[in-house]
Amino acid sequence: MITYIESARQFHLNTAHTSYVLAVADEGYLAHVYWGPKLEPQDLTDLLRLDEPPFVPSANNRERASFLDTTPFEYPCGFTGDYREHAFGIETTGGFRACDLRYVRFRIFSGKQDPEGLPHTVGEGAETLMITMTDAPTGITVLLYYTIYRDSDAVIRRVAVRNDGEKPVLLNRVLSASVDLDDDRFEMISLYGSWARERQLDRQPLRHGKQRIDSLRGESSHQYSPFFALVNPQTTEESGNAYGFTLIYSGNFMLQAELTQHCQTRAQIGIQPEDFVWELRPGAYFDSPEAVMVYSAEGLGGMSRTFHKLFYNHLIRSKWRDQERPVLINNWEATYFNFDLAKLQGIAQEAARLGIELFVLDDGWFGRRDSDNCSLGDWIPDQRKLPGGLKPLTDTVTGLGMKFGLWFEPEMISPDSDLFRAHPDYAIQIPGRPLTQSRAQYVLDYSREEVREAVWAQMQAVLDSVPVSYIKWDMNRQITEPGSAMLPPHRQKELWHRYVLGVYALMERLVTEYPDILLETCSGGGARFDAGMLYYSPQIWSSDNTDARERLRIQYGASMFMPPSAMGAHVSVCPNHATGRDTPFETRAHVAMNGTFGYELDVTQLTDEEKAQIPEQIRRYHSISGLVREGALYRLGDPYRLSACAAQTHSGWDAWMYVSEQKDRALLTYVQITAEANMRSRRVVLSGLDENAVYHYNIDGTDYQKTGAYLMHCGVLFRNLWGDMQSEQVLFTAVTE
Repeated sequence: MITYIESARQFHLNTAHTSYVLAVADEGYLAHVYWGPKLEPQDLTDLLRLDEPPFVPSANNRERASFLDTTPFEYPCGFTGDYREHAFGIETTGGFRACDLRYVRFRIFSGKQDPEGLPHTVGEGAETLMITMTDAPTGITVLLYYTIYRDSDAVIRRVAVRNDGEKPVLLNRVLSASVDLDDDRFEMISLYGSWARERQLDRQPLRHGKQRIDSLRGESSHQYSPFFALVNPQTTEESGNAYGFTLIYSGNFMLQAELTQHCQTRAQIGIQPEDFVWELRPGAYFDSPEAVMVYSAEGLGGMSRTFHKLFYNHLIRSKWRDQERPVLINNWEATYFNFDLAKLQGIAQEAARLGIELFVLDDGWFGRRDSDNCSLGDWIPDQRKLPGGLKPLTDTVTGLGMKFGLWFEPEMISPDSDLFRAHPDYAIQIPGRPLTQSRAQYVLDYSREEVREAVWAQMQAVLDSVPVSYIKWDMNRQITEPGSAMLPPHRQKELWHRYVLGVYALMERLVTEYPDILLETCSGGGARFDAGMLYYSPQIWSSDNTDARERLRIQYGASMFMPPSAMGAHVSVCPNHATGRDTPFETRAHVAMNGTFGYELDVTQLTDEEKAQIPEQIRRYHSISGLVREGALYRLGDPYRLSACAAQTHSGWDAWMYVSEQKDRALLTYVQITAEANMRSRRVVLSGLDENAVYHYNIDGTDYQKTGAYLMHCGVLFRNLWGDMQSEQVLFTAVTE
């Protein structure tokens, strides 16, 4: 509920458990007042300290700059006195960059207004506060949007900029949100990594100055996820303050925390301002992406569950959100580029016999794609490998009762391709400068409609020729030499954002014209694992690293802000192709069930013992997949911590559980990461259950019935297992009289 207290000129955004408060201060400056546990609407003016030096400009104009450099602002501007990092910046035709936004009016309404061409939250139960700000000398109008949902504790923020002046203005910084927190006792949690090692958790104390994570790669990147959290040192998984931030966007981003001179913390999130400029002509609009901000008094777990529920209920649109997803087999790690029709048919036949429901043909089916050196952009089946095109294969697959899926990399072009030879200008490039190759490919200029049309025509021809039920949309390199043949010199810095808008436009066309297709996005594994992708695809390939032990960390980090139902996760062969590690087949399946589930291997080469496990794994997955999709996640272990004994230097175990909304079912997965000699059983304490309910469960063949209170205070015991990376899954069911 959003309330305006006229006497205090304050806006209170109240969710079920939190309050976010802002105020119109002296002379129309918009100030941040409070964000934390829920308060009944009341006058909180004292929190602004406006009766302390330097006082307010109307009473002490000679110290206006000091007021600007100390007041907690909602959307700070630059070059007029606030020397902290600003959220909004412009440049006039005269080359001047100062801006001073002042409050004009507000509007509170049911529902929300969505940014044009960008992914955004959707659904019923929304209420929005829109505040109009203007910079009088330039005529720039900035609309600040704040949206809350009845069923969420999140605050969704975005900005729309309109040029109501008479001259063009260059926007050089349009962040989606800025919030000044009245605390300096924060630690910053972020997720770093690289290819095959994404979303590694980092927790560091804030220091005075600015701590930033960002991307200038054209995508959200392997290196940093567009998420961070500010927590107090005592914050744990289930207790303490946690402020989480993420961006519903898939391009260059910046997230920053600045510890200021007066021991306050300015948190900001939005499009990366470096190398960003947007020409805004008179009458034109610019929309920022939506930022999602979450406060939780229940630690990191409470924060994560708020993100998960919001994205599940109000971001994922696919019909597959609530549907049972087919268990797939992908041929990539089985064959790489070395396959023919007979090889693929053999894998499909054995997979169908074992109960696998979807066969996915990965890279290598088009052009003359015998390696990654050629053919991107030529989306025509390779008749050498697939005589008669895709139809003989799809006939086999569908005849076996399976669905068929296909891999595309629509944003890329190979120098050795018919498309590049015909249209070399389609690649992003700077005239006169050599193009940098990565994986022997370039990036297509998706800011241009004719480029998108050239790719779409080929994709559409394939999708209309054979029954495709699933698409894996990949992107295997990042942008270099940013330049577009269609943009004038002073607008070249618009390319980064226009590229992302072009990607969204083609994805929107795909999911609109083929709404029954299950779309899974990918970028060299997990380089575009962000909330923006969820608007188009209900699942995202988490990492090219399918090693079960590595996936514990990757999926743990991902779960900080992304719902487990979005994590593409597969069982692959051992030794693992990324690490060379051997892990038990059962454990690989248990870890992969912490998300979507499938196989990425040559099923014909498995042992009889491994094959025998697959039908039961598929049955098991379908029996629990609803819990994974819709249940509340509780992280009980920590793959980063020092455990079994705190003095030792290796991880002993990890565990997590899902609890249904009614708390009548729960699934616990336990992984003994490292075996230790002469170690007693480990006690795992559960969370999220109904204290008064009695739950039935079975461990090691023994049935138990315990109350939720017992399980959440005393826990369950897992015996010391023989060998590293052993695992167990336990289902808890409430006993009904």
